[in-house]
Amino acid sequence: MATFLYKLGRSAFRRRRLVALLWVALLAVAGIGAATAPVATSSSFSIPGTEAQRAFDLLEERFPGAGADGATARVVFKAPEGQKMTDPAHKAVVEETVAALKSGSDQIVSVTDPYTGQAVSQNGSTAYVSVAYKVNAMELTDETREALTQAGHNAQGKGLTVEVGGDALQTMPETGSGEIVGVVIAGIVLVLTFGSLVAAGLPLLTAIIGVGIGVSSITALASVLDLGSTTSTLAMMIGLAVGIDYALFIVSRYRAELADGREKEDAAGRAVGTAGSAVVFAGLTVVIALVGLAVVNIPMLTKMGFAAAGTVVIAVLIALTLIPAMLGFAGDKVIGRKQRKAAKAGAEAGAAAGAESGGKGEKPNGGTRWARFVIRRPVMVLLIGVLGLGAIALPAASLEMGLPDDGVKPTSTTERRAYDALSDGFGPGFNGPLLVVVDGDKATADKTVSTIKGLEGWAAVTPATPNKAGDAAMITVVPKDRPSSGATEALVHDIRNATGDDVLVTGATAMNIDFSQKMNDALVPYLALVVGLAFLLLTVVFRSILVPLKAALGFLLSVVAALGAVVAVFQWGWLGSLFGVEQTGPIMSMMPIFMVGVVFGLAMDYEVFLVTRMREAYVHGERPGEAIVTGFKHSARVVTAAAVIMIAVFSGFIGMTDQMIKMIGFGLAVAVLFDAFVVRMAIVPAVLALLGHKAWWLPKWLDRILPNVDVEGEGLAKDTPADGASGSKPDLVKV
Repeated sequence: MATFLYKLGRSAFRRRRLVALLWVALLAVAGIGAATAPVATSSSFSIPGTEAQRAFDLLEERFPGAGADGATARVVFKAPEGQKMTDPAHKAVVEETVAALKSGSDQIVSVTDPYTGQAVSQNGSTAYVSVAYKVNAMELTDETREALTQAGHNAQGKGLTVEVGGDALQTMPETGSGEIVGVVIAGIVLVLTFGSLVAAGLPLLTAIIGVGIGVSSITALASVLDLGSTTSTLAMMIGLAVGIDYALFIVSRYRAELADGREKEDAAGRAVGTAGSAVVFAGLTVVIALVGLAVVNIPMLTKMGFAAAGTVVIAVLIALTLIPAMLGFAGDKVIGRKQRKAAKAGAEAGAAAGAESGGKGEKPNGGTRWARFVIRRPVMVLLIGVLGLGAIALPAASLEMGLPDDGVKPTSTTERRAYDALSDGFGPGFNGPLLVVVDGDKATADKTVSTIKGLEGWAAVTPATPNKAGDAAMITVVPKDRPSSGATEALVHDIRNATGDDVLVTGATAMNIDFSQKMNDALVPYLALVVGLAFLLLTVVFRSILVPLKAALGFLLSVVAALGAVVAVFQWGWLGSLFGVEQTGPIMSMMPIFMVGVVFGLAMDYEVFLVTRMREAYVHGERPGEAIVTGFKHSARVVTAAAVIMIAVFSGFIGMTDQMIKMIGFGLAVAVLFDAFVVRMAIVPAVLALLGHKAWWLPKWLDRILPNVDVEGEGLAKDTPADGASGSKPDLVKV
């Protein structure tokens, strides 16, 4: 592989104009496709194989035109202290609002009058108008949303407190300045790492091109493939992070090859042949983890994984082709001005040139000093790292999962205030009603109502509402407790156990229960698939059994610690104000399995980049301890910069208003922090130091059957000259 990539890198360097033109053309085509594509609707959320989904499908079949999957809204009215919503003046305002809503949009299915639909609280202080739409929230027009909010505003100024809730107000997640701040921080880190604006700009430029192609392609195909807004956000988040990192490693290796005296074209080829091999395998682990999300069998999650994986593939291809092409355009400017001046002065001084070129006598850098410290005290470092992450992981034992609703939104939003008003006026369970669908006649439906009333935990049970054909009916059950409570979950299970197979329970709470169960059931098979495939891949890369095993165990430690941090901040509220968490609540149900997938792929990036350099030194004759020091000497600074960049990019998404994106950004940022700086930079060298030669042991029978992919670039030493093609002395210092 190294030889093939070496030739690819040299070819891209020589044909730089053609390569750059092809990528720019691809970006233009994707951009035009995104600009001319029809507006995408919301990605439908379904959970195949669950009772809640079967009930939903039955509703669509037996109640056509009822907008079972349509958006809903509630306009909540609250009377001033000491007054009631049944007062004539207030009643007139509500009836005026109902009339305005009915005439405000042709996307409306129904608008219920609270005085005829029993939607006034017992104490008379609160009433609400229910609005049902023909289409889902993302398909609502701006005019429809404006009519809804305007109706609320008009009523607000007439002596009533009016709030609007429901998913009809759901819009595309608002992007803040956080993403831009993340990219700016990445640029600063790159400048400090390379000491050159050109070298720092290359990873940023190529990453933006890659993300532009990926996100534009997703936008262009969103309508056809039913991709939601979160899909492109995830692809941008991961694509930007890995795109910068992969380019960073190629550019860093290129500068090191130049410092060793190689010609520019040969240096580009060797950078792609060595660091590029690590990029390929690191990218493969990320792709495996993302594509593996299909195991969960939830279409939305599968689409998110495939879209993000496609962006990662683009990032790998750009690193292997566009980066060497851009290096050809950059020339000597890829090296900082100070280094160029020092190299020129050293060349004129003769003897000084050898010193400047970075020989055996060069001063140890921070990575070298840290590696030697770990080798001297491996047990202490290992214990501190494991116990520290173990302590942070403890809150994960209290993980409560759920799907976000208006109750987790900030109190500054009208949706949250409407949620609280309904809870105060009608009871905490009113915001999470259960919808029971009966596949049978009126007698079956009436029997079901009687059965439910014999259970505990409900506050209200409506009479059965049959369809026109009389072969199905709907029953609404309002729980006593809040939607995310254990009592409400118990009520769902009790209804399902007490009724027959022809009675199905759905609604937000039931969907949440089924979704969480689906996540739990899929976690072990998903872990087995992803970790198993990655273990085989890393066994091929490192030709070792213990190194991939150590990598997998280290990942599990870091991801559980990251989950612990997520629970502490978003569920317990620790430091919540620091991260913009105004309301705590259960952790999103997909968060654990999603973090396992994404974090595993990203964790393997640092494992491959760091340990590959150690393996390279070990294969070339260094002792295990020396190989660890050599790996840190050449890779620690770049791995540190890559981790800081990735943390900055992910942290930028914490500033988004969407709770799910905020939680994902925080979770991935802390996971990279733990994995890069604790697991890979501390625990990994400590374990390797304790194992010694055993770390690189591989059974002979397995060694014979495994393909030799030559990630270390041994083949390059045989097929290419040791120095530059001209055999000239180095003209640039080592950086």
